Amino acid sequence: MIQLPLSKLSNVGTTIFSQMTQLANENEAINLSQGFPDFMPDSELLDHVDHFIKKGFNQYAPLGGMMPLKEEIARKIENSHQAVYHPDSEITVTAGGTQAIFTAIAAFVKKDDEVIIFEPAYDCYEPTVELFGGIVKRFEMKAPDYEIDWNTVKGLVNDKTKMIILNNPNNPSGKILKENDLQELVSIVKDTPILILSDEVYENIVFDGKQHLSICQYPELKERSLLVASFGKLFHVTGWKTGYCAAPKNLTDEFRKVHQFNVFCVNTPIQLALAEYMKNDDHYNHLNTFFQEKRDFLRKGLSGTSFGLLDCEGTYFQALTYDKISDKNDFDFASELTITHKVASVPFSSFYKNKRNDHVIRLCFAKKQETLERAIENLSRL
Repeated sequence: MIQLPLSKLSNVGTTIFSQMTQLANENEAINLSQGFPDFMPDSELLDHVDHFIKKGFNQYAPLGGMMPLKEEIARKIENSHQAVYHPDSEITVTAGGTQAIFTAIAAFVKKDDEVIIFEPAYDCYEPTVELFGGIVKRFEMKAPDYEIDWNTVKGLVNDKTKMIILNNPNNPSGKILKENDLQELVSIVKDTPILILSDEVYENIVFDGKQHLSICQYPELKERSLLVASFGKLFHVTGWKTGYCAAPKNLTDEFRKVHQFNVFCVNTPIQLALAEYMKNDDHYNHLNTFFQEKRDFLRKGLSGTSFGLLDCEGTYFQALTYDKISDKNDFDFASELTITHKVASVPFSSFYKNKRNDHVIRLCFAKKQETLERAIENLSRL
């Protein structure tokens, strides 16, 4: 048998999301683990896709994306955040948010560059940095508040720091960055060449009248930032794998050098359908209300249980503590919950390099009412 070379990602296995979904399927459990809706997107959007397919828009799109969609993205960003991006030279349509993140890291992170991330962290950040020879520096946000101590972050910064990766609103904690957080970040990167990769895929899912503060609202940050967003989260179409990266032209030029040899371009009829659908701002301006109703329903249903409900300021994930129910580590508890009680969740330890165990799990509430009702019924028996 041929001797294979050492793996570039020797410590990486199947993602926790795939593991828990497989366990849910094997045990016929209600899947509140992986972050995807179990309801249909708007039929109007589906009709637009059908229209553009039948009109013959089925070949390669331009490298940066279809212009009608890039124009709608630019309009949305300007209306939402009063920030201007040129649709042709500063917006790139990508095959989902994860591809945009991968491409941004690939374009700028070299061997021995240091990249700061905030844990609990979405699982694609660290392996991608390591794949290109970078070194990850971590700041651990801790339960129950998941706040950032910016003085500690300052201590992580040195002349090798190439990039800071943000996820706002944060998956899995549901926390959003506040004005003081962004001002602290401005202070940290001032007079440095540090880049910012801002993962804002849940920007339209923020609750209780709070405001999402985008990186592009701060001129000192916008000029050094790559902003990533996703239509999968915006329009309940995660399987379409369509997102975008907005960045100043000098950063976009470098981003596209990698993008063209990664996927080159993205699904043509879906881009045109999204552009047509986005002409009506109501299709995304009320997303926060839609998901807040689901969040509140889940929280009310679990309020009489022994689970502890942590704050959920954004995203469609609810974090629960279970220390009054079990002293098992979170992976074992999540597995037992799936097998015995037929509700699949994600353990928070999977979002930490050191597998930090605060006895916290994550539930996805982007589900039909009847799905949430069945999950609440099962969880109420604990």
